[in-house]
Amino acid sequence: MKAVRLYAAGDLRVEDIASPSAPRAGEAQLTVTAAGICGSDLHNFRTGAWISRSPSVAGHEFVGVIAALGDGVTGFAVGDTVVADSRVTCGVCAACRGGRPNVCDKLGFVGEVCDGGFAEEVVLPASLLVKAPAGVDAAALAMAEPLAVALHAVNRLSAPAGSPVLIVGCGPIGGLAALLLSNRHDGPLLVADRNADRAGRVAEVTGARVVDLSPDAVAEALAGAPLLAALDATGHPDVIGTLVDLLSPGGTLALVGIGHGSLVVDPVLLVEREIALIGCHAFTDELPAAVALMPALADRLLALIDETIDLDGVPAAYERLLAGRSTGLKTIIRPVILLGSP
Repeated sequence: MKAVRLYAAGDLRVEDIASPSAPRAGEAQLTVTAAGICGSDLHNFRTGAWISRSPSVAGHEFVGVIAALGDGVTGFAVGDTVVADSRVTCGVCAACRGGRPNVCDKLGFVGEVCDGGFAEEVVLPASLLVKAPAGVDAAALAMAEPLAVALHAVNRLSAPAGSPVLIVGCGPIGGLAALLLSNRHDGPLLVADRNADRAGRVAEVTGARVVDLSPDAVAEALAGAPLLAALDATGHPDVIGTLVDLLSPGGTLALVGIGHGSLVVDPVLLVEREIALIGCHAFTDELPAAVALMPALADRLLALIDETIDLDGVPAAYERLLAGRSTGLKTIIRPVILLGSP
């Protein structure tokens, strides 16, 4: 079968490799129908930060159709469309036992600690699968995993009813957070991104207002209302510092971006203005909820797609995305298109 494998930082190869072995007890074999390229895939390619095995089939955002089941698997049948959970956890550490598997002591991700979804087929533990609703385009379903990440961040932010929310970074997570807020929050929604085309796309789909990340521009957009909720999806220390300054007293900043560098924040500022910084990592139990939202959000999710490619196009897509040449949120890979599938 064809697969995209990461060998080392900067070394990504499209190869013909053996199909995975038949699923063992508790496992399922999937025919992968769609997969998304994540910012963390690009980060791992550029830095090698999370390479724990080499080579490894990349990709942790994907959907597939069950082709075979191992012994003891219940709740699924051959032919079911399923979304993959990206997280590989130990299940026994204090975080896992406390219901916070996203901060597991030994947390790993599909595509890094085991082969992922940038391939025609993959075998995974059935415990990592969520059954998908019928009739939803596979390209939209491939966005369920990042939608769960965005949902976790939105839940953690917990914006006050009617309050404006400012999202900086209109990549996949920031854009999907904007989509969720447009669907569930009753306050004004502001978005900022240095990529004007991408910000415009998010605004068009979500009804958000695009603003420059400057005190005057944000103040004008707020029209006197306090800014009590902001979300950073860039991970850039300068952006985070700017958002801390822009927040009104009592405000909350949710941090979901993966970036570089050190953050310098005056703790007195946080204390005297009661500013809360909240880290948001992956998701806890939000994936089933994100999958359940798919029928309602599918059309708008599809409108946020940047490009649809095959496996051979993945290296060029990495190069394009790392260079910032994108107008949408997500590049979707279609390894296999099954007859009759949406």
